Amino acid sequence: MKARKILVSLAALALVAAISIGGTIAYLTSHDEVVNTFTVGNVEIKLDEAKVNTDGTPVEGADRVKGNEYHLLPGHTYTKDPTVTVEKGSDASYVRMKVTFNNASKIIALCTDPEFVEDGPTGVENAYPLIRMVNFVEANAAKWDGIIPDNMVDTEEMLADAKYFAYDKATDTLTYYFYYTETVAAPTADVKLATLFDSVTVPEWVDGDQLAALKDFKITVVAEAIQADGFANADAAWTAFNG
Repeated sequence: MKARKILVSLAALALVAAISIGGTIAYLTSHDEVVNTFTVGNVEIKLDEAKVNTDGTPVEGADRVKGNEYHLLPGHTYTKDPTVTVEKGSDASYVRMKVTFNNASKIIALCTDPEFVEDGPTGVENAYPLIRMVNFVEANAAKWDGIIPDNMVDTEEMLADAKYFAYDKATDTLTYYFYYTETVAAPTADVKLATLFDSVTVPEWVDGDQLAALKDFKITVVAEAIQADGFANADAAWTAFNG
């Protein structure tokens, strides 16, 4: 009987010891993680032009503006240099400008050289505002894809392509599209694009009656941009934009 009590006591001690050892076991562990930080993509542009007096001369020292008013005279040239800037922080993008003339029928007639009226249609009448009035910057023209009149055959073909030209009968407007030929990114600073044209000229043969017939005549320039990533090329991007 005494021996049995000793065995029971030893067993109890062994159990207590086992519990004590189990409570102090330290597991071998390790920890690591990957943190993914996402920033939002961004495309920002601005369009402005030199501030001018009504005679088209630049106002010295003035900030660039979103629009000007002009007093039209035959044969006179007016500063108009709409310029696109891709702003700092923008991802790579495609950029285009839309140049719209209202009073389309009257402005085409105004831009038709009377010396050649009797020769009949040329097929490029819808480009006359560009041919007769807009003064393109020759050194920068190669940076833009659009109707920049230097080849009448190309001009006629481009007028038939909705990519480059549209006539809206309801508003009687002519719209010309010009596409910057490179993708543009501005990760650390603003990027100013090459200026496409810097002035417009009223043809010298225009008379007062023709000018008076222009009701609230405007040349409206709009700049647009769309991200380049995710598109096979610029055409695909602009198709998506238009849609």
